[in-house]
Amino acid sequence: MNVDTICVCGAGTMGSGIAQVSAMAGFATILYDLDKGVLDKARLAIEKNLQTLVDKSKITADDQSGILQRIHFTNDFETCRGDVIIEAIVENYEAKISLFNELATFNSGATIFATNTSSLSVSKIANNTSNAQRVIGMHFFNPAPLMKLVEVVRTESCFEETVQIIVDVANRLGKTAVVCRDSPGFIVNRVARPYYIESLRLVEGGVIDFAMIDALLEATGFRMGPFKLMDLIGNDVNYAVSCSVYEQLNKPDRLRPSPVQKEKVDKGELGKKTGRGYYPY
Repeated sequence: MNVDTICVCGAGTMGSGIAQVSAMAGFATILYDLDKGVLDKARLAIEKNLQTLVDKSKITADDQSGILQRIHFTNDFETCRGDVIIEAIVENYEAKISLFNELATFNSGATIFATNTSSLSVSKIANNTSNAQRVIGMHFFNPAPLMKLVEVVRTESCFEETVQIIVDVANRLGKTAVVCRDSPGFIVNRVARPYYIESLRLVEGGVIDFAMIDALLEATGFRMGPFKLMDLIGNDVNYAVSCSVYEQLNKPDRLRPSPVQKEKVDKGELGKKTGRGYYPY
């Protein structure tokens, strides 16, 4: 199967980043979102990112023009047709399953549906769609244009061909693909939970403040402390992942989500994307 066109559904921070990566790799790229305002914001973000690359002499002005021409921004659902469709919408089973089933009604039977979920069960999504053999996890990390890793999450139903095609696509995108079986949190989010949760526990107990934790961990070699990283990812996204892994692993106390982070989410202090999280932006 030749993959020429990638359709990305969801034009938020992650979706727009994936679309940028796709177009930069030479794929014809469709970026869909129902909300035109979100699409306009995505266009501006991509244009800004590309201009930064031009200013740093990483790409030429001609490259920039070509990349933008390869992206079709649309809020017309019927135009979501591709060899690979990557969803980057809300972390909700029903929404993702419904999207894939609707898309399957007018896409080719060979189309591969990839979910960018960071913690939901890919198997549960796949098994509730009309073509489980061609549903797979393709988990990018934020910011997608910079982060090299992509977790390729296979299910028991997934064709081996589907896995190989997605690994090849990830390689063409300039990413490092790591194949894993579907399990709570996959690899990175499973390993990273203690980094966030133990730091939050220290703040909960009044042992130390969050800024000092960040400073200490960065001084030991971490590129970003846990609270700066949660603000970058989005406290809503990070908290949802913590809750998902906690539930799927039968609620071990060591992974209990923190009320400190829940309070941030409830206040709408989600991090960089809202202008305030643990830090002001």
